[in-house]
Amino acid sequence: MIWNETKECMSRDEMTHLQSIRLCKLVDYVYHNVEFYRKKMQAVDLMPGDIKGLEDITKLPFTTKDDLRDTYPFGLFAVPNSEIVRIHASSGTTGKATVVGYTRFDLEIWSECVARCLTMAGVSKNDIIQVAYGYGLFTGGLGAHAGAEKIGATVVPMSTGNSKKLTTMMVDFGATAIACTPSYLLYISEVLEKEGLLDQIKLRSAICGAEPWTEKMRNEIETRLNITAHDIYGLSEVMGPGVACDCEHHAGLHVCEDHFYPEVLDTKTLLPVDEGVTGELAFTTLTKQGIPLIRYRTKDLTSIDRSPCACGRTSARISRFKGRVDDMLIIRGVNVFPSQIEAALVEVREVTPHYMMVVDRVNNLDVLEIQVEIDSRFYTDEIRALEALTKKIEHVIQQAIGLGVKVRIVEPQTLIRSEGKAVHVVDKRRLD
Repeated sequence: MIWNETKECMSRDEMTHLQSIRLCKLVDYVYHNVEFYRKKMQAVDLMPGDIKGLEDITKLPFTTKDDLRDTYPFGLFAVPNSEIVRIHASSGTTGKATVVGYTRFDLEIWSECVARCLTMAGVSKNDIIQVAYGYGLFTGGLGAHAGAEKIGATVVPMSTGNSKKLTTMMVDFGATAIACTPSYLLYISEVLEKEGLLDQIKLRSAICGAEPWTEKMRNEIETRLNITAHDIYGLSEVMGPGVACDCEHHAGLHVCEDHFYPEVLDTKTLLPVDEGVTGELAFTTLTKQGIPLIRYRTKDLTSIDRSPCACGRTSARISRFKGRVDDMLIIRGVNVFPSQIEAALVEVREVTPHYMMVVDRVNNLDVLEIQVEIDSRFYTDEIRALEALTKKIEHVIQQAIGLGVKVRIVEPQTLIRSEGKAVHVVDKRRLD
């Protein structure tokens, strides 16, 4: 169900009413406390009183990651630093870091949202949960940690960096849940299998996020570990993990929309699209104090469904992400997303889900090579067998993306495993 502060279940109409009230308060708040938004609104002769409810949200300006970088470090903060009790930041690997600040109230809301998500994943106070997201400036570790403590679970703050210790403690402590990236969990399953520990774990549930993954990858994780795996979504600019999560029906991710208003936009016109239509996801933070954001463009591609879920919850659901606007590769005029490659490879039992896409330009023609890791059970030195498997994989990928690619099979355990966000693309065209 959708809950407000008094824990009363709200209908769709009641939720819309609450969102409208909070949006109006938010606009007034940022106008008087954030110079960036005040100037944006003044530039189009917009005053707080012009926003009467959700029906007026399209009048408001968008916010982008570049806006956070241009106002680095604290230009979008709405409160003085004396009221900021924690700061997180992105890695800044593709530019200047994006910095976000939290008041005590913000941290309370954050832990509440993560607690809702963990509850959807079946985690309770009776669970022992290993948090294997990175701690520190990255929001994953501390965000999941606080949410687990909120519901009273026993938290093991593993972080990343020592997979052998993680698997040992998973067995010794009897961990029943884990929070980490899906690619790292696949790697953990390999370690457990190699060490002969799969039949000794008590794991029941995984809460995976921080990178896109497919339904087929979920099935792979669930089969290998005999658990249920749930998709949790968030981004540091909006809050961190806990913005949305899927329930046991896996029919989309339930958004904590009493705190985050979702829009799905046409990627060209940036106008809202109908339910079920894929577009770019944008969020407006309805209750954040430290760094409130209006219509923040996430660049994640999804669709939205506001019909009630089979689980009984009435919150809006966003579909599993199709990719990102900025992760999309254009190869010889064809749009290609890493998630498409991943989904195709899961169909091939002889390979692992680990892969690398290498894009290069040869004689002014874009060339896509997919490096694929063969499963150790099928590894062979026999050239003819490898050639046949290569052709099989090339055919499967071509059927998936409508583009011919070159596949290079690599030996087991060759491709780099990631304990954080997996890197699947090397675009050499950008290195010229």
